[in-house]
Amino acid sequence: MTTHSSMENRSFYRLLTFRILVVLAYQVIAVVAGWHIYELTRDPLSLGLVGLAEVIPFFLLALFAGHAIDHYSRKLFGVAASLLVAFNALMLAAVSGGAIRGNPVVWIYAAIAVGGVARAFISPTYSAMFAVVLPRHEYARAAAAGSSVFQLGLVAGPALGGIMVALAGKTASYLIAACFGIAAAVVLFSIRSVGSPNAERPALMSSIGEGFRFVFGHRVVLGAQLLDMFAVLFGGAVSLLPAFVHDVYHAGPEALGLLRAAPAAGAMVTGMYLASRPVRSKNGRWLLGAVAGFGVCIISFALSGNFLLAALFLLLSGVCDGVSVVMRSAIVQLATPDAIRGRVAAISGIFIGSSNELGAFESGVAARLMGLVPSVVFGGAMTLLVVVLTARIAPDLRRLDLHQLD
Repeated sequence: MTTHSSMENRSFYRLLTFRILVVLAYQVIAVVAGWHIYELTRDPLSLGLVGLAEVIPFFLLALFAGHAIDHYSRKLFGVAASLLVAFNALMLAAVSGGAIRGNPVVWIYAAIAVGGVARAFISPTYSAMFAVVLPRHEYARAAAAGSSVFQLGLVAGPALGGIMVALAGKTASYLIAACFGIAAAVVLFSIRSVGSPNAERPALMSSIGEGFRFVFGHRVVLGAQLLDMFAVLFGGAVSLLPAFVHDVYHAGPEALGLLRAAPAAGAMVTGMYLASRPVRSKNGRWLLGAVAGFGVCIISFALSGNFLLAALFLLLSGVCDGVSVVMRSAIVQLATPDAIRGRVAAISGIFIGSSNELGAFESGVAARLMGLVPSVVFGGAMTLLVVVLTARIAPDLRRLDLHQLD
C-alpha cells in the first residue's frame, strides 16, 4: 500500500476519475429520464415511480454485491456495473428514438431498473478500493476530496443533461451518458494494484450477517447511517423538480438542469474546502447541524415561489449536505475494518442509496396527496424532527470527535 499523499497518488486519481464518470452517466440519465417521463405523463407520481423502479433491484442485490466485492474481486464487478450503466443509457436512447415498440413509459421504468442493478455494485467497489489505494491517515482528507469529485459530477451531469436535451434532444443525451459509462469502465479497469480480496470465503448468509452485526453493533456508525437515511428519505425535493419547473416556474429543461445542479454545486465547494481544512473536533455536532440546515433549506425552497430564490436555497442545501456527507464518510471509513468494507458499503447503500429512490417515491405520493409545495414543506419538517430525535437517542454520535475512531 502506498504511503504517498492522496494528492500524489495516481491510483487514487484514477479512482476519482472513475467516480466522476459514472456519476456523470447517472446524472445525465436522471435528468433526461425525468424530463422524458414527465413529458409523457404530466403526473408527479410518475417521477416517484422512477425512484421505485431503481431501488427495487438495488435493494435486492446490494448485500450480495458487497459479499462478492469483499471475497472475489475489488474492481471487476465495478467494471461490469459501469458497462451496465452504459447499456441502461442505450436502452433509453432506443426508447426515445422509437427503436423499441410498445409503451415508452414501461420501457423507461425497465431501463431504470437495469441502472438499479448496476448501482448495487458501484458504491461497494469505490469504498473497497478507496481503502486499498490510500493509507489510513489520509482517509478524512481523501473523503472530502472524493465528496468534491462526486458533487462535481452532480453539478456537471444535470447541467449537461438539461442543455443537451434543449440543444440536441433526448436521444443524443442518452448516448452521451452511455459514453460516460463506457469510459468509467475503462478507467477503473486500468487501476492495477487493488489488493487481494479475502482468502476465506464463508457461506453467503454468514458473510452478509457479519456486515450487519458490525453496523448494528457500532452505535456511532448506525446513528450516522440512520440520520442520513431519514433525512434523504423525507428531504427528497430534487425528484419533484421537473414538476416545479413545468408547473411553478414555467421553464424548460435548461432550468431543470440548473436546479438539479445547484445542490451539488454547494456540496462540491464545501467538499473542496473541507479537503484542505478538515473538521477535527465536534464532528457529531457538525453532522447534526448540517442535516438540520438541510431541512430548513428544503422548506425555504418549497415556499420561495421564485426561480432564483429556489436555486439559492438548493445551493445552500447542498452546502449542508456536503458537510454531512463528508462527516458520515469519514466516520464510516475510519470505523470499518478492511476485511468487510464491501459489505458495510453495501449496507450503507441500502441506508443511503435506496433512501434516495424511496424518498423520490415518497415525494411523488405526498405530492399526489398533499399538493406539490405542501409535500416538500412536510418533508423538510420531518427532516428537522429526525435530527432532534437522533440527538436525543444517540448521544455518542452527538459527542463524537473523529480522533476517537483512530
